[in-house]
Amino acid sequence: MSLPQLEYCQARTVEEALELWAKKTKARYLAGGTDLLPQLRAASGTQLTLVDLKQIESLAKIGQAEDGAVSIGAAASVAAVAANATVRKRYPILSDCCLSLGSYPLRNRATVVGNICNASPCADTAAALLALDAIVVATSTKAKRRIPMVDFFQGPGESCLQAGELVEEILLPQATAGGRGHYGRIARRKSVDISTVAVLLSVLPKGQPRHRLSLLSVAPTPLRVFEAEAVLDERGPEGASQAAEIARASCTPISDVRASAEYRRDMVAVLTERGVMTLAQSMGG
Repeated sequence: MSLPQLEYCQARTVEEALELWAKKTKARYLAGGTDLLPQLRAASGTQLTLVDLKQIESLAKIGQAEDGAVSIGAAASVAAVAANATVRKRYPILSDCCLSLGSYPLRNRATVVGNICNASPCADTAAALLALDAIVVATSTKAKRRIPMVDFFQGPGESCLQAGELVEEILLPQATAGGRGHYGRIARRKSVDISTVAVLLSVLPKGQPRHRLSLLSVAPTPLRVFEAEAVLDERGPEGASQAAEIARASCTPISDVRASAEYRRDMVAVLTERGVMTLAQSMGG
């Protein structure tokens, strides 16, 4: 199978990247490329333009916004986010999810923004970003918009990004800092494999809802289960079984080479209940 004919362009600013995309046909933005480059095999015989974002300094930064939020630039690697002192202290569940993604070499190349833009139902970082009420900041030649993470995913491989839009950064709100979590993940191999099913349960130090429940690999998109969160907010650990059954009923998995749909449903319930009890014990509840 032959690869597509590729034209490579390197952008130095966000504005230049947007202009390059607008001038080309079938252009794609390139940051880490760990998802994009393997996908090019499916475009055999066509002509594509890659607009490289890695030389745009502002997109490589992990910093703090004026409102206290933490900003993760589009070119910031998964490994850099996982190791960042501010992320580890204020948003440890994101660091945990980053460390579950692929292998060490892959994490040094892949980006968190690329992981969500690929819109895979098993994107590890999506579980934490959903729980943290993250905001995706996307820009185009016409406007800039802020997209709540819960509205970002539309289907397998589909996000709400419009043609030509470039994600500049992900914002982690100050309001969701300080939470603790348990990331239960089942895969055919201990590492370097996508999840067969994954459940992230987290508890925020304040605000409502305090509990956050995110599911991966069991629906067309990464999924947050608000009804189960409400049960845990009201009943705490005593509502573990009820929340687990709600989570089980909320997912719509498929059967594939990794597992049957029924197995995935059952493991969602098991991992949800396990997460509740583990967090309760660690927090002295």
